[in-house]
Amino acid sequence: MGTLGKDEIEERLAGLDGWERASEGGADAIVRDLELADFAAALALVNRVGELAERANHHPDILIHGWNKVRLTLSTHSAGGLTAADFALAGQIDGLGRA
Repeated sequence: MGTLGKDEIEERLAGLDGWERASEGGADAIVRDLELADFAAALALVNRVGELAERANHHPDILIHGWNKVRLTLSTHSAGGLTAADFALAGQIDGLGRA
């Protein structure tokens, strides 16, 4: 799976809710920060994201910080940057709020 070019990354980012481009260890990534009602809600979100990630066999970096904040970071480490798989999973994660 090849990495996406700058224009394609920007186009795909425009279709996502709250994701931003970032650099993680020198590779392109997309990041979303979420603030939830409480720690239990943050854990519940992490578990739901984990279920999606397992089904997709594509695993984000997940950080719970503070008592109610979650940071999700997507990048295809094996490709050294962003691929279609990152944006597909980001779209599924965005769908969790609509489910």
